[in-house]
Amino acid sequence: MAEYKRNHFPSQVVSDVEKISYEYGLKIAKAIESEWFYNDGGAGNRYQTSYDNFRKLRLYARGEQSIQKYKDELSINGDLSYLNLDWKPVPIIPKFVDIVVNGMSEKVYDIKAYSQDPFSMVQRTQYMEGVLADINNKQFNDFAKQNFGVNLYNNNPATIPSTEEELGLHMQLTYKQNVEIAQEKAINTLLDGSRYNLTRKRFYRDLSVIGIGAVKTEFNASEGVVVKYVDPVNLVYSHTDSPYFEDIYYVGEVKTIPLNELVKEFPFLHNEDLEEIIKTGSRSGTTRSGRQHRNFNNKTDNNQIDVLYFNYKTYMNEVYKVKTMSTGALKSVPKPDTFQAPQDKKDLFTREERQVECLFEGALILGTNKLIKWERARNMMRSKSNFTKVKMNYSIVAPRMYEGRIESLVSRITGFADMIQLTHLKLQQILARMVPDGVYLDVDGLAEVDLGNGTNYNPQEALNMFFQTGSIVGRSFTQDGEFNNAKMPIQELTSGSGGTKLQALIGNYNYYMQMIRDVTGLNEARDGSSPDSNALVGIQKIAAANSNTATRHILHAGMFLTTETCEQLSLRMADIIEYSPTRDAFIQSIGANSVASLDEMSQMHLYDFGIFLELHPDEEEKAILENNIQASIAQQTLDLEDAIDLREIKNLKLANQLLKLRRKKKMAADQQRQQQNMQMQTQSNMQSQQQAAQLEAQKKQQEAQMQAQLEQMKSQLESKKMLEEVQYKKQLMYEEFTYNMQLKNMEVEGLRSRETQKEDRKDERTKIQATQQSEMIDQRNRQKPPKNFESSGNDILGGGFNLGSFDPS
Repeated sequence: MAEYKRNHFPSQVVSDVEKISYEYGLKIAKAIESEWFYNDGGAGNRYQTSYDNFRKLRLYARGEQSIQKYKDELSINGDLSYLNLDWKPVPIIPKFVDIVVNGMSEKVYDIKAYSQDPFSMVQRTQYMEGVLADINNKQFNDFAKQNFGVNLYNNNPATIPSTEEELGLHMQLTYKQNVEIAQEKAINTLLDGSRYNLTRKRFYRDLSVIGIGAVKTEFNASEGVVVKYVDPVNLVYSHTDSPYFEDIYYVGEVKTIPLNELVKEFPFLHNEDLEEIIKTGSRSGTTRSGRQHRNFNNKTDNNQIDVLYFNYKTYMNEVYKVKTMSTGALKSVPKPDTFQAPQDKKDLFTREERQVECLFEGALILGTNKLIKWERARNMMRSKSNFTKVKMNYSIVAPRMYEGRIESLVSRITGFADMIQLTHLKLQQILARMVPDGVYLDVDGLAEVDLGNGTNYNPQEALNMFFQTGSIVGRSFTQDGEFNNAKMPIQELTSGSGGTKLQALIGNYNYYMQMIRDVTGLNEARDGSSPDSNALVGIQKIAAANSNTATRHILHAGMFLTTETCEQLSLRMADIIEYSPTRDAFIQSIGANSVASLDEMSQMHLYDFGIFLELHPDEEEKAILENNIQASIAQQTLDLEDAIDLREIKNLKLANQLLKLRRKKKMAADQQRQQQNMQMQTQSNMQSQQQAAQLEAQKKQQEAQMQAQLEQMKSQLESKKMLEEVQYKKQLMYEEFTYNMQLKNMEVEGLRSRETQKEDRKDERTKIQATQQSEMIDQRNRQKPPKNFESSGNDILGGGFNLGSFDPS
């Protein structure tokens, strides 16, 4: 077996040919083995120290820690013969570990893929520019569509945002390229195939118990890409001060595998090689590799071999010979890094190079010089945005690491758990030594008592009476008349010292329990063990939120591991479709719509993704958002449809932004609706007034028409009446004229007859009589006016027409 310098890594400033060589890989493997598995001055090796520390913490987390320290504390020179105690540890720590692990394992998240390559960025930019153009030209586009039937929109006008602020939320919540959807679906498919939910629970427990968690992704031809849990106890890595281990240059793990599995994985091993491996790498604990850390498990099966699998990061030179063609074009030809351009042909040939990180994979049988694997890693994970960098297969995080020392939640409270266990044992001691309360019986005092009824009042009878009735019979004076000092013959005896010690130990127990809560931040509100009945619900929620904040670093560390794992799966996606025999099954599991994008991605190598996790809000955050939604609905500033959309958003920040935007939009819509209602009301009022005015005008017009018609009818009736009156007047005047003519004629005839009589007398007497008669007539005429036969008021018409002109002359 060749000797190698301990803790001595070979130089990286060597040629690529030397780095690929077996000897170079063996030097690296032995240097890693020496750094982790060799004892330094009897102080134990790094691997064993780490293993013992992690194992102790895990036993505390299970409530199975060693009880020897408690026995040493209570024993006297190692003698425990006088103690009969239950040494089983009190399982205090497991409760707090389960609270943290189960609470974080139930956290739900969504994997989000963001395409950040130039081609996708151009597509995203073009889409945003198209939406902005639609927003700015909305009125013109609507006018063109309404009047000319031409659709000038770049996108569906029913789904595009209305403002630039809404566009920002739309790009974060709604917009998703097909390749991003396919990538998210593919990553979820790979995680489900590897049962990542179980792996996640295991590394959350590791982060809580031992303070470090690790996950590994690997690619093989039979299974494709798989995600595996890595026990941090078996990890080896280069020194780092970073909690995220991004600056390590080697990392590996120790696996104990059966010999038959070793042959399956490395079929080139012959029987002679296996015999040498079994002989030199035996599990007797005498090898220099320090594998004696396994001896406490009493494993003596030599058919199981410890193998160190490791990744080693170095750099390699990519060298090209650049030749100038006769046409003036340049042609590059890959060359080994030892290539140098000839001095006499520097005008025709030039040497160009660049350094690229490279990952090597190796496997060493611990305790031997048998390096069974050393090769340049296949399907190395490189980001397309920075092709010179390479990712390791392992993702490791230790959130509370300082100068290589790892702190965990359990490591903070092991001392308090030990004190609680000692307090518990002391309680058992006191309980075992405590005696029940008794009574003191003064027999001499009982001898002086005489019941007087002949009953024998002896000590037994006194005890029976005391225990059954609580009564005591005694005498103040003796039979001699002296004072009886034993007048209370029975007295109770109490052992109060044990009760005081018990109370002190119970207080001590509660003190250390409270110290655990103070150190970890896991208060009563977190586990609901003893909530204060007088505390308000809001105060309890605040206390629970503070407790969650105290363990937030564990949640963030687990999210970091998940994000790193998803990024590694994203980088390996092209390898699956291009090389894996499970390609068809993988394609079917993703779906036909997404496969085209993934296939295009593997062929064109254009897409580069940024992976991040969107953590679902917890119950407290959901309650805050729900209160905001309910308040908005109560104020009628939010519709029910908007509330449903808000509850579907997992990002609380984006949900609040959308809530504010929807409230503004709803208020603007309500204000616009009110203005429209006011305008409609105003128009309705104006129309009502116009209609009323028209009706009033029509009414007045109808009244005028009716009045005109009535006046016309009156005029017609008046004219008819006047015509009839004229006719009646004519008839009346004619009759009156006729009567007057007759009267005149009769008067003339009378006068004529009297004149004739006068003439017939021919005497003086006749003349005298005639004279007298004429005088009498004259006198009578002077005394009585003549009779008027004219009608009174009937010869004047209504219009002032007088018939006086028709009087006889």
